[in-house]
Amino acid sequence: MVSLVLTSSDILRALFLALSVVWLLSDLAFAKHAGITRHYKFDIKMQSVTRLCQTKNIVTVNGQFPGPRIIAREGDRLLIKVVNHVKYNVTIHWHGIRQIRSGWADGPAYVTQCPIQTRQSYVYNFTLTGQRGTLFWHAHISWLRATLYGPIVILPKKHASYPFPHPYKEVPVVFGEWWKADTETIINQAMATGGAPNISDAFTINGLPGPSHNCSAKDTFKLKVKAGKTYLLRLVNAALNDELFFRVANHTLTVVEADAVYVKPFKTDIVLITPGQTTNVLLRAKSKTPSAKFAMSARPYATGPATFDNTTTIGILEYEKSASASKSNHKNSPLLKAKLPQFNDSSYAMKFQRKFRSLATAKFPAKVPKNVDRRFFFTVGLGILPCSKNQTCQGPNNTRPAAAVNNVSFVQPNIALLQAHFFNKSKGVYTTNFPTNPPFKFNYTGTPPKNIMLSSGTKVVALAFNTSVELVMQDTSILGAESHPLHLHGFNFFVLGQGVGNFDPKKDPAKFNLVDPAERNTIGVPAGGWVAIRFLADNPGVWFMHCHLEVHTSWGLKMAWVVNDGKGRKQKLPPPPADLPKC
Repeated sequence: MVSLVLTSSDILRALFLALSVVWLLSDLAFAKHAGITRHYKFDIKMQSVTRLCQTKNIVTVNGQFPGPRIIAREGDRLLIKVVNHVKYNVTIHWHGIRQIRSGWADGPAYVTQCPIQTRQSYVYNFTLTGQRGTLFWHAHISWLRATLYGPIVILPKKHASYPFPHPYKEVPVVFGEWWKADTETIINQAMATGGAPNISDAFTINGLPGPSHNCSAKDTFKLKVKAGKTYLLRLVNAALNDELFFRVANHTLTVVEADAVYVKPFKTDIVLITPGQTTNVLLRAKSKTPSAKFAMSARPYATGPATFDNTTTIGILEYEKSASASKSNHKNSPLLKAKLPQFNDSSYAMKFQRKFRSLATAKFPAKVPKNVDRRFFFTVGLGILPCSKNQTCQGPNNTRPAAAVNNVSFVQPNIALLQAHFFNKSKGVYTTNFPTNPPFKFNYTGTPPKNIMLSSGTKVVALAFNTSVELVMQDTSILGAESHPLHLHGFNFFVLGQGVGNFDPKKDPAKFNLVDPAERNTIGVPAGGWVAIRFLADNPGVWFMHCHLEVHTSWGLKMAWVVNDGKGRKQKLPPPPADLPKC
């Protein structure tokens, strides 16, 4: 009989081997559910583009307009190297991506990063956690997003299905806004003179204005469909300053997702989509091939007193003909028009927004914070500011139009807020005394007060990790009531309720939907009304919140939430990457 003597080193080796096997098995189990790493390279470069009979140089990604589509699966990691070859400073924002503990990759200039300067580069590094659907990327500095934008398609994890019938084909439909003039010149001149910036000349579908403009018939988006098939249209509103109504003539759409969150499906003829919002709709082609073509039309929903681009962009839905049908017939097919609501139909807008409901199932729950730690009431709207020194402005008594949240028009700092926060160097950069309520009460949607002068500053709200927040946003009638699409970075929020007139804190909360409210990243504050949202501040960092009408962002309708680290390792923001741009 052989006696077996185990030394302590043998025992340690065996233990290490056993642990290695356990680690390997758990890693394999994790890998089965973890995504892959996808690499993209974005070269920011000038490109000559012709639209509306005019050629101009525009800022693009890789010479493409609109920019390239990013496609990935839930759980994937993205490494996107952005190289700046143009004279402008650039940043890219991955709109709607939660950026959990990856705030350094969020993208808004002077909020989470200094811009990428000419001949510099930066790698945006983030993971797509718990999200699937349509989002988009766009520049987040000055007005460069006029041409720097493209769709993000997040597919479900492998072997996971959609909670709706699987479409025959998926098609991105990205709405944009086109100016014949240079957009950087337009906003710079407006800021210098204190006037309103010039309105756009056209709207576009996938970069094309369509046949309602001179010499633009060849620049028309065409969607070819087969009879009886179902198509998933991934709608994105990348326009700068306009909410849009969209309709496909003689076809009904089924809304199945908004802002990369599945919704209870509902049928509609018309979709309203604000800048910053995305909406997935199913379009079921007719069972028999019709002889007509069908207009896919979009034009503005505009509520404010200012002038706006009242043009219509048109794409064409065509049915694939059988080989026996003659081509000549197809060319002469009539184009059926799509009837859209009046440009200021705010009652349609309110009714449409109320149709969105979360699935609220075991697989896709609506995790609405039931208890509220902190309540905020923000007015959002316009006002005036004194003209800068050595400047003459077009407003009364040398003032200029401005915009604010709770009467504070946000002043952009010279270094990024996130760096100042992370390295405890906030002094002289920002203060944490952003007002919880408006500085003075007035009849917000009635006759405006005599004094409409705003204050200005770089103020933020500081939140402890995991604070549950309830926020009511109230439009004001100062310089005209107007719908404001508010976008929150770093979080999705639940839309509990909305209404016309002034929010009533005694009566309105009783009507809040806490069961299956829509979960979004961008919501229209109704013209002359209010909207109430809740979110859980479970993502450490500095998170921008602003109106997604670019003119209002330029005028100061923006603020930021600073979410402090929690106690756990996974509740802290990691240090910045080595290549984070310097100011």
